[in-house]
Amino acid sequence: MNPTQALLEDLVRRPSITPEDAGCLDILSARLERLGFVLERMRFGRVDNLWAVREGHSSGDAATLTVLAGHTDVVPPGPLERWTSAPFEPTVRDGLLYGRGAADMKAGLAAFVTALEALYADTPKPRGSVALLLTSDEEGDAIDGTEKVVQALQARGVGADHCIIGEPTCSAQLGDTIKNGRRGSLSARLTVRGIQGHIAYPHLARNPIHEVAPAIAQLAREVWDEGNAHFPKTTWQISNIHGGTGATNVIPGEVAIDFNFRHSTAVTADELKARVEAILHSHGLDFALTWSRAGAPFITEAGTLVEAMRGAIRGVTGLEAELSTTGGTSDGRFIANWCPQVVEFGPPNGTIHKIDECVPVNELEPLAQVYRAALARLVA
Repeated sequence: MNPTQALLEDLVRRPSITPEDAGCLDILSARLERLGFVLERMRFGRVDNLWAVREGHSSGDAATLTVLAGHTDVVPPGPLERWTSAPFEPTVRDGLLYGRGAADMKAGLAAFVTALEALYADTPKPRGSVALLLTSDEEGDAIDGTEKVVQALQARGVGADHCIIGEPTCSAQLGDTIKNGRRGSLSARLTVRGIQGHIAYPHLARNPIHEVAPAIAQLAREVWDEGNAHFPKTTWQISNIHGGTGATNVIPGEVAIDFNFRHSTAVTADELKARVEAILHSHGLDFALTWSRAGAPFITEAGTLVEAMRGAIRGVTGLEAELSTTGGTSDGRFIANWCPQVVEFGPPNGTIHKIDECVPVNELEPLAQVYRAALARLVA
């Protein structure tokens, strides 16, 4: 068994369902401490976070800090009877290592540590500093995790130059995709008010579902932007509609609609809000909107970090990695406000959050080699 697989199996055995860490940070901390990292536990609310730093040997303007970021928490496994093997008992079948969190993202964490062990064995005194920012609050509310740690570091005047997040990014095989940005996420609950009444006397009531339907149709047809070189077009989707009393003879008094934008940098959140409200007003609706924002879009242009990752991937796998901004949100949305260059790279993501989540065993050591080669370009 290679060292990355051994560490990954140890992490998978910990049922770290968000926001619980279940001892994962203890395992990782012990390995990092042996490498000379200075460890700081940062607990906010119920969430355990780790900030670990090993200083480099450059000083002044030449000093750089490269951050490896990730999360120990995992999503719930779902119905246990549907798993072929127990979700928190790592099991290898047909070359795949099964277990909740195997891909998202304990493989990345294990590979970070074994990459650092290899790096410092070869280069005991690298010029650049390296830090790890680890949380157990990425899959849940993401309130007391990476965002709070970044805020604390900013308050101290700590800055960073590069950040690699170990999220699973690849599509078909290790090395095919780097995430160099993410779309923004903007959600809202729209409440449209009518007048409740007996369904046999519609002239004495006002049906909010009927009234909002033309506005929904217009919102669904709207072209919000054309995207740009880095992002596809902004999309608007309804996720939930709640209306009615459950009785078949009552016109509802109000309807609540949950919707979400995944948006590019071609349009701002404020512009989207204003356009939605203008459409709703144009239909004469009696409505209220409650907005919530999960994160702004961010992009890392081609530069030091992207080229280091592409070169490392090319050297280990022979592939020319595609740059992509697809997928959901990640903790990169918090880090991008602090660190100017942020990318995500990790194993294939085809089974994440699914029953029988798994990762190819033969891609674990190459994953660590990619991280080690990228770090060598950035800090050695």
